[in-house]
Amino acid sequence: MTQEDTEQGFLSHLIELRSRIVRAAASVILVFLALSPFMRDIFDLVSRPMIAALPPGGTLLATGVITPFLVPLKVTLFTAFCLASPYVLYQAWAFIAPGLYQHEKRLAMPVIVSSVFMFFLGMAYCYFVVFRVIFRFIANFAPEHVLVSPDIDIYWGLVLRFFIAFGLAFEVPIVVMLLVRMGMVSLERLRSLRRYMIVGAFVIAAVVTPPDAVSQLLLAVPLCLLYELGLVLGRLVRQRPDDEAPAQAAEPG
Repeated sequence: MTQEDTEQGFLSHLIELRSRIVRAAASVILVFLALSPFMRDIFDLVSRPMIAALPPGGTLLATGVITPFLVPLKVTLFTAFCLASPYVLYQAWAFIAPGLYQHEKRLAMPVIVSSVFMFFLGMAYCYFVVFRVIFRFIANFAPEHVLVSPDIDIYWGLVLRFFIAFGLAFEVPIVVMLLVRMGMVSLERLRSLRRYMIVGAFVIAAVVTPPDAVSQLLLAVPLCLLYELGLVLGRLVRQRPDDEAPAQAAEPG
């Protein structure tokens, strides 16, 4: 292959990458435009756990001039990205798929689908369980003559951090399963690291969540349980000696 052919191939990959990025960005923008008339409703839905935890007379405040517009816009944009994420991930997969072996292609799509599902499941657990517990727990610590009125910008920053943290935490079984399936780490080795995983889960929870024991437990305990789930899935999908031959046969010579 000549240098000119190499340069043309590299250029064609760049053009395809740009096309995939444009399509992914366009999907997010289209979903955002469809949701933009409902920005206030979406923010009201996100703020419902906090409103329910506030004592009588408490409310959310907007201390900035453009905050009442900017925060609902951020919430809607994040929602649009979440809804468009399956298509965004598909574009990423379509770009790298030609360079994968056949057995890797068979594994890629189930991993993408399950990853999206687990991320949404983590966000749902955060919204329906974690928020309702920790917001009430924190609000009950307010002194009697203190009116609890959180700023909506700070509140959304906390919610976004929790959504991402719990969404990524629920990816642990997928990561563990992939490590075992690809042969990068043995199942026995992962089992031996269980005690370190428990310590690491509590360290991560202490860094990500507010400094209270309730919110830390609500993240650390699911992390440990999800790691155990990953070990179970890893036992089901781990490579066996007789599985290696078809995989090698699929590779070009």
